[in-house]
Amino acid sequence: MNLRDTASALATGKTTATDHVRSVLAELGALTGTPWENAVAARNDEVALEAAALADEQIAAGNWIGPLHGVAVAVKDNIDVAGFPTRCGSAVLADAPPAGRDARIIEKLREAGAIVVAKTHLHEFAYGPTGLVNASGAAAHPHDPDLISGGSSSGSAVLVARGIVPVALGTDTGCSVRTPAALCGIVGFKPGFGALPEQGVFPLSTTFDHIGLLTTDALDSSLAWGALPGIAHLRTPVSELRIGRLRGGIWDLSPVFDDAVETACRTLTDLGARVVDVELPETDEMLELYPVVTGSEAYETHRAWFEADPGRYQPPTAALLAAQRDRPAYDYIRAARAVTRLRHDVVHRLRSVDKLDALITVTTGVRSAPLTSDPVELRAPLLQMCIPFSVLGVPAVSVPAPDGDSTPVGLQVVGLTGGTRGHGSHPAESAAFAVAMAVEASGQP
Repeated sequence: MNLRDTASALATGKTTATDHVRSVLAELGALTGTPWENAVAARNDEVALEAAALADEQIAAGNWIGPLHGVAVAVKDNIDVAGFPTRCGSAVLADAPPAGRDARIIEKLREAGAIVVAKTHLHEFAYGPTGLVNASGAAAHPHDPDLISGGSSSGSAVLVARGIVPVALGTDTGCSVRTPAALCGIVGFKPGFGALPEQGVFPLSTTFDHIGLLTTDALDSSLAWGALPGIAHLRTPVSELRIGRLRGGIWDLSPVFDDAVETACRTLTDLGARVVDVELPETDEMLELYPVVTGSEAYETHRAWFEADPGRYQPPTAALLAAQRDRPAYDYIRAARAVTRLRHDVVHRLRSVDKLDALITVTTGVRSAPLTSDPVELRAPLLQMCIPFSVLGVPAVSVPAPDGDSTPVGLQVVGLTGGTRGHGSHPAESAAFAVAMAVEASGQP
């Protein structure tokens, strides 16, 4: 299932929202008893079918809103959806009451006509990149139940990768949309910081938290992004772009990953883009700042619960929180000020001095790993390629490298274009999508 075919069928009357939603609900039900059962955290079929009936009435009356109208969407369970408890994958919130209202991003989805069919599994409180840590157990890879799905937006990635929903909502603080997308062979899109509203989302780090989308491919992600109210998204010609290929330090990749980036760069060059090698000397500083800011902000959110009953947290989460307990306030303040400086100075240099519209590298330096893996050992390899672009607050898209095998490689495209220049309301996102779609198309017959 993909978004563009679903939207076309709904808009032209080839199917109805009710039939579409019934089919999705049946597929969600068919996960019971399989390794992917816990990808679904909660459902309310009656409410979803009521929304589908309303969408059918609107579409039949000629009031089709756009590509998300009548489309089934899954939502990560750290985002409030009215009538659903928000449990964040944790026993700490096992008795959480149903949310009284939608998060602002859910309001936007509903304004666009989307229908929420399920809440999804996540790495506990979104505090990890593996999908291994949750009160209901680990999230299995969508195509191999012996492997991890990646996280923290694990269930959302699994449902998209298994073709059950065309679009799912996630959050991305350090990598949490991009990493599961890379491991599961789908597309994960993190727009720029603040581009989508965070109200009603359980926080991990308010400095770095982003809302993100997971879809089958980059075109679907672009369509979903452009369908959200307030987003004016225009296609940017790749031939106009200057793209930086990251080199040096962690950006010097092992052969299989380097080959994937090299192939993508040849495609972009053939399309008229100018690809140049660039370095990001602030990478190590950003990797050092990220856990200080994220950890301090996470501990402040959880302090009362954690000090009252740390045993209700999963052990890896409890260990991360305990490590923050004695951190001096001046460490956090120093790190937060450094992040503000980097967001200004580095983005300015990349845009105005290096004159870059985008960057390209990989999403992770590893592929999927066994479900029996230690989440502590996987944390750095799954996070470190993504963290710098969360620190900088710039948009990033993870797209599967063409001609990948059964364990895909995710290519990460980072948008930098500033100003408007005819690229819509979010030019950096438009540049990232242009590159991602060009790379994706190179692998199609």
